[in-house]
This record gives sequence, C-alpha cells and structure tokens, in this order.
Amino acid sequence: MADVLPPLASSAASGDQASASSHNPWRPLSRRRAAFEIAVGYGLILVVLWTPPPWQRPLYLFTALVIAIILWRSFDSAPSMGLRTRNLLRSLWVVAVALALSSISVALAIFFHTLHCPHRPIPFFKRYAGYALWSFVQQLLLQGFFLRRLLRLLPSAGLAALATAAIFSFAHLPSPILMVVTFTLGLASCLLFLHYRNLYPLAMGHAILGITLAITLPNPVIHNMRVGRGYFTYRAPHRVDQRSHSDQVLSTSVWVNAEAPTLRSLRQARP
Repeated sequence: MADVLPPLASSAASGDQASASSHNPWRPLSRRRAAFEIAVGYGLILVVLWTPPPWQRPLYLFTALVIAIILWRSFDSAPSMGLRTRNLLRSLWVVAVALALSSISVALAIFFHTLHCPHRPIPFFKRYAGYALWSFVQQLLLQGFFLRRLLRLLPSAGLAALATAAIFSFAHLPSPILMVVTFTLGLASCLLFLHYRNLYPLAMGHAILGITLAITLPNPVIHNMRVGRGYFTYRAPHRVDQRSHSDQVLSTSVWVNAEAPTLRSLRQARP
C-alpha cells in the first residue's frame, strides 16, 4: 500500500514506479491527518450509538455528513476504493461461502424453531433491501475510511487489518454476539480486500450473513440487532403482531429494520 511503503528511490526505473503505483492505488495521507480523521469519524459514530433520542437522529445526520466530506477530500478514484470489476470473478467464491454458511444457519434455525422472516419474496425484499445497501456502505467505510488510515499509522498491513476489525467490533458494544461476529468477519473482509481490492463481493457477503443472523437468532437473544444504548432499551414484544420498541438509528454492522414485527417460522407456528 502506498500509505505504508517508503518513497521510491530517485534512481528507480519508471517501469518500477508504474508497477508500484498500480499495486498501491491510494495516495499517501500524512500520519497526523490519518489519526485525526479516525478519531473524529469513529468518535462521532460512538457518540451517535450512545445518544438517546431525540438528539440521536440529528447527530446521525451530522456524522454522516462529516464522514462523507472526509471521504470526498481523500477520494482518489473509484477503482482505488474497490469499486471496480477487476478480480470480481476471482473473488466471487466469497459470496459462495457466505451462501453456504447462510444455508446451514437457516437449516439449523428451522430445526430449532428460531427462524423468523417473511416467507414470500416481496415482503422479504421490502424488509431487507435497505440492509443490503447498508452493507455496502459499511464495507466502504471499513475499507476506504478506517483500513486506509490505519495502514498509514501501523507498520504492517496485517496489524492494520487486525486494528480495523477491533474497532469495528468495539462499535458493537455491549452485544457479545455481534462483537464476536463483527470482529471475525471484519478481519476476514479486510484481509480479502487487501488481496483482491474489490468491494463488491465483500458487500454481498456482508449482506447475506447479516440478514442470516437477523432471521435465525431470536430477537430477545440479539436484542433485535441493536448496539449501544439501544441494546439496553430493547424490550421483547409480547405478541407476534406487536411492533418492536425503536430508538436505535445507527448500527455499524448488522442494521436491520427495527420496526419489523417478530415473526415465527411456519414450522414454529405448528401446534
């Protein structure tokens, strides 16, 4: 990565410079700027997660604006952010693995009567289409915002990936399940991004696994996928048609529609 490699010697051949540029698509950030932007962006995210309504929503909008400005000012090109077709086919095995894990999880949820999701395509799409888009945004933030800057601050790409996964997991306090899941998948996605430099399969795998987690684990166990203050304020509905209590706006990994009713699977509904 251009952020962690020393400058090329002046005697280096132009061909070597072109090769290094293609392998390291990001322009260098100063270490001071990288640290400052991480502190500001991550600090604002944590403040949003732990702020009660009605202040949470305006803070969420302010945080989104600040991070968007930081990304825009440091934007190099779409391919450098992983928005490219190169290596797409080679990395689609990531999506296949996510689908396989999802199938196993759904089968286990059916067996243990914990599956809860719409059983028709259109209601399912309406409920989780927003989360699929949010998965893409999360991967863009994870790789293009945090990983990029930690590559500048830490001595190796492996340590940068580990640190990115750690802060990603920490943002999901106090949910123990989400912290473990986000650390594991966050580390895997960072390492895969460093290898393939393609964001699309990571976003697709993220969406598949996040939705799977939401529909296979009981809401009282995962507190309807809430993190931060919302984890403590969650109250499990007492009726199937009761809407969940909602005061959570932002989750950095597995956001789902907090207003969705808790449904039982067809097998679970049998006497």
